[in-house]
Order: sequence, then C-alpha cells, then structure tokens
Amino acid sequence: MLGYLLRRILAAIPVMGVVALFVFLLLRLTPGDPAAILAGDNATPEQLERIRTSLGLNEPIYIQFYTWVAKLLHGDLGVSLISNKPILEMIGPRLEPSISVALATIILSILVAVPLGVIAAWKHGTWIDRFVMGLSVLGFSVPVFVIGYVLIQIFAIDLRWVPVQGFKSISAGFGPFFERIILPTCTLSFIYVALIARMTRASMLDVLGEDYVRTARAKGIGETGVLLRHALRNAAVPVITVIGSGFALLISGVVVTESVFNLPGIGRLTVDAVLARDYPVIQAMILLTSGIYVAVNLLIDLAYTLLDPRIRY
Repeated sequence: MLGYLLRRILAAIPVMGVVALFVFLLLRLTPGDPAAILAGDNATPEQLERIRTSLGLNEPIYIQFYTWVAKLLHGDLGVSLISNKPILEMIGPRLEPSISVALATIILSILVAVPLGVIAAWKHGTWIDRFVMGLSVLGFSVPVFVIGYVLIQIFAIDLRWVPVQGFKSISAGFGPFFERIILPTCTLSFIYVALIARMTRASMLDVLGEDYVRTARAKGIGETGVLLRHALRNAAVPVITVIGSGFALLISGVVVTESVFNLPGIGRLTVDAVLARDYPVIQAMILLTSGIYVAVNLLIDLAYTLLDPRIRY
C-alpha cells in the first residue's frame, strides 16, 4: 500500500507540471502584448512598462518560467492586478465556505442516496424502485438555481426559519453556521442525491446476481447482512468514484449556488477574476482546482483497496 501511494504521488508530479506549464503559457502565448491584455485598452505606456517589469515580461520566456515556478514552490501565487493583494490572502478566507458546503453536501447526499439506491435495487421493479428513480429524474431535471430560490422563498421568506443569504464561520458558533449553510447544502444535495442513488442502484443490481450473494443467502445470512456486507461493499467502487468526483467539483466552487446564496467561495472568486481579466488570480485558481482533483483521485484509488478486497496494488 505504501509503495502504491508513493508511486501515485510521483505520478501526480508530471501531471501538475504539465498544468503549471499550461497556466504559465496561458498569458504569455496569447496574441498581443501580455501587459496590454492585463492593463486594458486605456493603459498608459508607464503602466504597461510597470506591469512588464513586475511580471518579468522583459526577460526570456525560459527565465520567466523558472522564476514563476520558484515562486510557486515558495507559496507565492502572485499579486492580484485588481485589488493589489497577495492571491494567497484572497483564497484563504474563501476556502472555508467552499469546503464547508462541499462536506455538508456530500455527507447529506451519502446518508440519503446510498440507502435509497440499495433499497431501489433490493425492491427492483416495484413501486419503491420506480419512486426512487422518479426522484432521481426530478433531481437531474430541475436547475439548481430554481431549487435554491424555492427553498429561500419557503424557509427564509415565508417561514423565516433561516436567513436568506450569507455565510458565518463555524468559529462564530454552530448555530449561526448551521442556519446559513443548510439551504445551500439542501440545494446542492438534490442533484448529488439523484446521481449517487442511480449509481448505487445500478451497481447493486450488477452485484446482487453474483454467485457469492446467492451463496451468502444459502448460508442463512439475513437480508440486511447480504445487502450491506456482501453486496454493497463490492458495489461501492463506482459509487466512491462518483462521490469523490462530486466532492472535488464542490470544493472547486459551485458558482450558481454561491451566487444565489451570496457565499464568498472559490467559485465566485474565479468568476470575478475572469470578468475583471485578473490573470494572476485565474492562473492560481486553475492550479488550485487541478491540485484538488489530483488529490481527490489519489484518495479515491486508495479507497478502492479498502472497499473491494479483489483490488490489490
């Protein structure tokens, strides 16, 4: 296991290297003067020269890349062109809302979707199965922002149970934190419950027809034990893949939900940077998102060996 972990970490280094090269060339190989692209159409020659000097654009491109990578390795992601703040300081406060919503959404989705998928597979062809699949279709069909506004109207405006928008850190108390995170969590959970439930059902249907499941039943093992110990564990590999990919997507930022609920997360930071043409922030966000996906995929591969005894590295 340790050897496999080391091999995967080493394999991730070239991947991140290619991403870093792409991010670096994103600005440098853009047609036109990179300084003019950053500064806009109304920039003065003095402003353009200052940008070239600060970014090292007057140096050969290989020296620029070496300097840029050296700064990255020291944790220096650069400075925002709009706010003139270090990018690391801009990302830091936005990680908690994104991670909090992602964790809450995935936990709620797993607690709801996995039992629904198992029951739908167990009762295949019955009204329970059709009901669960109908809910899944509904979850896929309704746009996220529509669900968000409906929940706001019912629980925040009509019933006044929770605030309409905003985010409170958990350090301010669990109550205020929970009040502001429950609606975004429920909104995002609709589509993830639908996705995970369908995947769980499909995987369970494949497994329930296997010989070892029939053997377990022939030995007199209860149906709950058969479903959970023998069937679900062996059906969990594709389910874990969907859960991990969804978690990485959530951490990377869900722009629509963050906009609806006014959450200061990573997604809104990325969109604001794109609209303002703040290239250093865009580059940092691409690197961060790539790193998140590489790390989550590594954890997914490690989870395979724990859930499925047939998989060994």
